[in-house]
Formats: sequence, C-alpha cells, structure tokens
Amino acid sequence: MFITVKLPSYPPPYVRSTVSDSFTPAARALFGKKVLAHIASLDADGHPHVTPVWVELDGDDIVINTALGRAKARNLANDARVAVSIVDPDDNHGVIAVRGTVTGFTTIGADEVIDRLAMKYTGEASYPFRREGEVRVTVRITPERISMQPK
Repeated sequence: MFITVKLPSYPPPYVRSTVSDSFTPAARALFGKKVLAHIASLDADGHPHVTPVWVELDGDDIVINTALGRAKARNLANDARVAVSIVDPDDNHGVIAVRGTVTGFTTIGADEVIDRLAMKYTGEASYPFRREGEVRVTVRITPERISMQPK
C-alpha cells in the first residue's frame, strides 16, 4: 500500500529566472567556460539517455559534436527532443537548464567543430581521441524553453 503525502513547499535557496527564449550575458559566459553540458535524449524505447558533452553556442543555438554510431547520435537523429543542463563549477547556483529541438544534424564541417571544441577543452589544436574511420557529426539544438540561467 502506498500513501501519498503532500509535503510543504519551501522557496528554493535561489531565485529562478523567468522562462526565456534567449540566453543572458552570464549564461553566454558560462557556455564560454571549459564546462561540460549534460545532454538528455530519448532512445528508441523512450528511455532517457544522459551524457556529458563538450559544448559551444552559435547565436542562441547550442552546438555539440559526436560520432555516428554512438547512442547519442542515434537518439538525436531519431527523436529531435532534447534537454541540456550545465552547472557552473565555480558557483553551483549558476545553472542553465534548456529544453529544445535538434534543428541541425550534419557531417559537413564536423571535423572542424570537434577540433575547435578540442582546443577549448584540451588546449590541443586537433581532437586527440579521433578513431580511424570515425565519422563526426555536429548537432545543433535550438532552445524552446530556457527554464534556468544565471542573471
């Protein structure tokens, strides 16, 4: 037997920003840091799949890169719904939470994107973990709802 009890709600220790459709300057600065984003996608059975990724902004679009054949690439190619979260490692109240849609999925220019991300995250001019025969893909995510971001 289950008993449902409604717990009293307390205000959070931080103030949530209002829902927005564009990023604040502080959120843009966080995207510019060497911080991992977590991408949530749905697999073919509808189960969530979360993975950390390197990330950058292009305008208000979130850009990630992966390799064809990986679960994240399969999921994002089959179901465009996605969620993204980032937590500032220097301030755990500096959070970005986004729901969006995959609006771009291309191999064109993907090697250049992963090399640019490698420079940001590793300081190396070329992606150091490239595997022979690997085909890189760049994924563009357009935010539909930015529910949390630093002011």
